[in-house]
Amino acid sequence: MRILVTNDDGIDSEGIHELARALAGTGHEIVVVAPSSDWSGAGAALGNLRPDSALGVASARIPDGDGIEAWAFDGPPALCVVAGRLGAFGELPDLVVSGINAGANTGRAILHSGTVGAALAGQNFGVSGLAVSVDAAAGGGPGAEGWRWDTAASIAVETLPLVVDSPVGSVLNLNVPALDRDQVKGVRWTHLAPFGAVRATVSSRDDQSLQWELTPTGYEPPEDTDQGALQRGWASLTALVGVAESWPAPPDSGVVGRHDDLDVAARIVPGAELHEVHRVPGGSLEGTLVRPHLGDAYL
Repeated sequence: MRILVTNDDGIDSEGIHELARALAGTGHEIVVVAPSSDWSGAGAALGNLRPDSALGVASARIPDGDGIEAWAFDGPPALCVVAGRLGAFGELPDLVVSGINAGANTGRAILHSGTVGAALAGQNFGVSGLAVSVDAAAGGGPGAEGWRWDTAASIAVETLPLVVDSPVGSVLNLNVPALDRDQVKGVRWTHLAPFGAVRATVSSRDDQSLQWELTPTGYEPPEDTDQGALQRGWASLTALVGVAESWPAPPDSGVVGRHDDLDVAARIVPGAELHEVHRVPGGSLEGTLVRPHLGDAYL
């Protein structure tokens, strides 16, 4: 199996070096295609693609990773994956592994994560993926010493067979606590937490600038959420779907929506014409989220 390894911290991040070396030991074929600079917070963005300009590509080296093919690419992580699936770096990858991110990617804020966005970009091509992040140690943060890349890489390798055997287009988001491997209690399936440990706030604004800060939320997440499990010493694993269609729940589902009591024949189903009684189904428990049909084109 050919695995494309990427990240959003850039090709020079120690996290991707540790991950690539660990994955190379699994016997799979590894190709690293990572941004040449830091694209943290890029989500699944592709950047400003223009047919009249080219994006830079350079051969890269993974320290102590002899034999690992690696490239630095002047684009965000999702574009690294898209380029790989379009054949820009040789044979098409069968799997995407993204990380190891410096800092947890938990809760609904993963919408903005370049680490997660890369895996979801692969999902759009019918490729399964694993996004890997490690929590910061107490008092740690960007630039801090003591990131537990080794623990995160070890658990990523342990999780890899699950991803390999998963249905086509599956994506798992793995978050690992900043602990020795033997101190991690195990891996738990988790919900996305409604809030993370910190949130972005605007600390000041004038006519020329806007200053941001990350401030503690004070929120104590339930232990069955990704953030809650992480804080209690567990690695968290959450299955994600990046693009989904929202439809009303089927009549036989037992879920009653706001308009199911209307005696009308017109229902929102694929192919139905717009009717005056139709209402937009929200992405809530009243409706059904359906993964898009990937078809055979990407497989």
